[in-house]
Amino acid sequence: MTLPSTGTATRTASTPSPLALVSEEMALVEKRILELSTSREEKLTEIATELISSGGKRVRPALSLMVFRAAGGEDPTDVIDIGAALELIHSATLLHDDILDSGMTRRGNASPLARHGVGRTLVTGDFLFSRAFGVAGRFDAMVVGWATDACTQLCEGEILQQRFQHNPEVTVDDYLQIAEAKTASLFSQAARIGAHLARAPQTMVESMYRLGFEIGIGFQIVDDLLDVIGPEELIGKPVGSDIREGSPALPTVLGLPHLPALRSAFLDPEPDADAIDRAIDELRNSEVLAEVRRIATGRIHVAREQIHLLPASEYRDGLDELSEMLLERTG
Repeated sequence: MTLPSTGTATRTASTPSPLALVSEEMALVEKRILELSTSREEKLTEIATELISSGGKRVRPALSLMVFRAAGGEDPTDVIDIGAALELIHSATLLHDDILDSGMTRRGNASPLARHGVGRTLVTGDFLFSRAFGVAGRFDAMVVGWATDACTQLCEGEILQQRFQHNPEVTVDDYLQIAEAKTASLFSQAARIGAHLARAPQTMVESMYRLGFEIGIGFQIVDDLLDVIGPEELIGKPVGSDIREGSPALPTVLGLPHLPALRSAFLDPEPDADAIDRAIDELRNSEVLAEVRRIATGRIHVAREQIHLLPASEYRDGLDELSEMLLERTG
């Protein structure tokens, strides 16, 4: 899937990833994540590492490291730790989300919930949250407060999403509030903390917060789009899962007023496979997906405006490319 061009040269299979700029640091983040996922209780370690080793883009720690370097940071030790902590928070929310959504598939495989049941999955999520704040707690009060704010928003976003599940009254503003809380909260704090730990000026720290916020919203919008266009091998779950679950994803929210098959499937607590297929075909043949792409492209544009406030460097260029690459999912 490729979004409309925003001015960056088209990537190819041979184009180096901008993450190569922080590859050594990312390897240390991965090592730290695995260390923190280890418990004296073998079952906790098993469930945690099963999820963490199953893949994941590690976008949040990568964004924090790229901003740190672009803002002039030198010793990445603290950013590696906080990046690992943010990724553990994200992983904990995935475990809890599967419980709330009865999610049996995660990243193309049976989910921890399907393998280990509600109780153990729930406790493993709590374990990862605890590990994350064990690390984050050694930083200054501002960093701890930002991490806490992100977790608070994650919880609020989950409840807000449930309120609009199978709810035809959902609006685009409602959708954006959910995306801000459930996705942009961690992205924005990852970028903000990266700049803060680089000792950037406060105005730059807040500009990086906005950068992460816009990338987070765009990232969620493209996830919603991929749920409609697939393929399943890329998204790691059946195409149409958002419609099946009655989740207020952006294509659904935009299409509800004028796409009857979509509306019928969204309102049905247990739509059958034919109903999902009809809803997907209706969306694919409508103008809705073009509008979704347009909105995502607008978020890229605003994010790149913040990037260009950074001093010129290879890391700034890497962030510019990363912002588009994440949303295009071409690399």
